[in-house]
Amino acid sequence: MVTEHRSHEAVLLCEDGRDTYLRAIQEGGLRYEDAQRITCLFDLDLLYPDADDALLLRPTTPSVALPRLLQRVEEHIAHQRRLGAQVAAAFEPLMPLGRFRTTASYASGVTVLNGLQQIELAIDRAGTGASEELLVIQPGGKRPSARLPRALRIAQGVLDRGGRMRTLYQHTTRHSQPALAHYEQMDGDVEVRTLDELPRRLLLFDRATAFVPADKNRDDVALELRQPAIIDYLVAIFEILWRLAIPMFPHAEPLPTANGVTARQQAIAALLTEGLTDTEIAARLGMNVRTARVHIAKLSAVLGSNSRAQLGYLIGKSGILTQPR
Repeated sequence: MVTEHRSHEAVLLCEDGRDTYLRAIQEGGLRYEDAQRITCLFDLDLLYPDADDALLLRPTTPSVALPRLLQRVEEHIAHQRRLGAQVAAAFEPLMPLGRFRTTASYASGVTVLNGLQQIELAIDRAGTGASEELLVIQPGGKRPSARLPRALRIAQGVLDRGGRMRTLYQHTTRHSQPALAHYEQMDGDVEVRTLDELPRRLLLFDRATAFVPADKNRDDVALELRQPAIIDYLVAIFEILWRLAIPMFPHAEPLPTANGVTARQQAIAALLTEGLTDTEIAARLGMNVRTARVHIAKLSAVLGSNSRAQLGYLIGKSGILTQPR
């Protein structure tokens, strides 16, 4: 008997869908009534009607289905980033109000925090009351050493009250032993994963209060967010990135390598096709320019490129951008 199919992310294949798809591959096909309620199989084009029997469903070959699904994920991420840009544009008129906190800002669920002391006090207040979950996005390089003890104390407080902490870093952090040492000293439910690219910094306490930067050129202006719709949006973004990320702590998984091209080089290849400079690529991926150039040189050697223009052509021709990473 087929159970009711639960809704889930449009870009994902649920457990029932995966099992049914596997059965279709093993048996060469399924009757329509055996799969009709598992809508994600049809949404993701994993089943299609037989040419001679409309009630017989054939499975799409995995080698064909995988690139399609990866493309859907990339399009989904791009869509979320566009939404993020719209949120930033909506906040832009609030920037001149950043010199002080007002009653109106509390009422709207958005408070502009001006100055590191005001930001730290607000984070302390939110952290003291948190007891369920702390979500963190920390892109780029290391945190300033002067602020690290405060951040660790706040996080440990959430853990001591029975909460959970999940943190997203960029892949470059995987080579930082001090970063791992900080997490090894913490006591509680802590997980860390990494991705090639991340949006700007985020702290989110108990899915109720979030802190995000308010100015891309300054670190002493932030937004304290309590508006439920915005919080839900930020949580959704975090969960999508979390599912795409690769575990680093407490149990690290290695970064994938395909056909001699590492995950780092694959990410750089994608940015090269966008026409970015070495400096821009390094900034996007949280590495220094020298390291970026070393990876570009290795990528050129793997693909047999003699020039940057030829490298872009060979990247597109090689198909490495469609490989999972």
